[in-house]
Amino acid sequence: MGTLHDDVVIIRPSEKEGDPSVITVNCPDKTGLGSDLCRILLFFGLSIVRGDVSTDGKWCYIVFWVVCKPATRWELLKKRLVQACPSCSSASGISYYRSELQSPKPPDVFLIKLCCVDRKGLLHDVTQVLSSLELNIQKVKVSTTPDGTVVDLFFITDTRELLHTKNRQEETYKALEDVMQDAMISFNIEKVGPEITACCQASPYLPSAITDDIFNLEMSNDLPSVSLTSNNVCVTMDNSLSPAHTLVQIVCQDHKGLLYDIMRTLKDYNIQISYGRFYIKQGRKCEIDLFIMQSDGKKIVDPSKQTALSSRLKMELLQPLRVTVVSRGPDTELLVANPVELSSKGRPLVFYDITLALKMLNTCIFSVLPQLSA
Repeated sequence: MGTLHDDVVIIRPSEKEGDPSVITVNCPDKTGLGSDLCRILLFFGLSIVRGDVSTDGKWCYIVFWVVCKPATRWELLKKRLVQACPSCSSASGISYYRSELQSPKPPDVFLIKLCCVDRKGLLHDVTQVLSSLELNIQKVKVSTTPDGTVVDLFFITDTRELLHTKNRQEETYKALEDVMQDAMISFNIEKVGPEITACCQASPYLPSAITDDIFNLEMSNDLPSVSLTSNNVCVTMDNSLSPAHTLVQIVCQDHKGLLYDIMRTLKDYNIQISYGRFYIKQGRKCEIDLFIMQSDGKKIVDPSKQTALSSRLKMELLQPLRVTVVSRGPDTELLVANPVELSSKGRPLVFYDITLALKMLNTCIFSVLPQLSA
């Protein structure tokens, strides 16, 4: 007996201000499902304050308690969550993640070219509009002329796959025109050729000259000592409590996208979660208990594998984003890099968060190089 489409995802918005809303997912299981769901919740700006997951290897039941924004689009969120769930017909056997087997057709890439009068916070306002329209920024290049004119080039993909239509393009233009008011000089959307598309879908890895500096944590066997208690991460593994599973216990301080960082790491290691719970205590301290097994259905007993997974989790939780600031003469260069899943999906809204932070700091952005992808 299957589950009705409407019952795959059930959302109960909070009745009182400050209380969490509850999202229930009941569908066939697959390795990496938790990561995919957490990524969607992060994209919609929801903070997970508690979570429970259980599965029998074929069917899973997941509950998220989330704190949301007042303008959360619940129907659209439900639609995206349902799309991430396996179909009921796949319940006959668990689907393990294999990057080489999951190679869907790359989405069409479009170029949005904006020419406008510059002002503080403009780049964030444009980014906010694109995000609200579910337009994903793949690459961006910004340049400012001496007379205060800025040219923005956004290479984007459309979650709704409708940007080739006149109505969708007009919707995008109207939304940008509203936020930019009288600052817009010219606007154009065009589909780019296969060469540009291939460039946007190219390897997400940064040059070694950059990664040697900001990813040095990954190159070392020893994590650096952290003096601030708020940054401490404790990861322990125990094989004595379950005959079939390894218990992973994580204690750390909360940060934006914490559960996503854990889930995407386990997804990359092709690890299945059979049972798990996540909750935040007073002081934003998080405790996570996960009963996991490998893709062969066995617990993790190899000490080297335990060490590798534990070190990777610590690294991702200590530094979910790598940030470096370099002085370039009269200018300051800010480089922000984030890990990318094996499926080539990056952390959502990184560029949005960067531009928001700089806007709050009243800092002008006059140039953006096309190395960033979001």
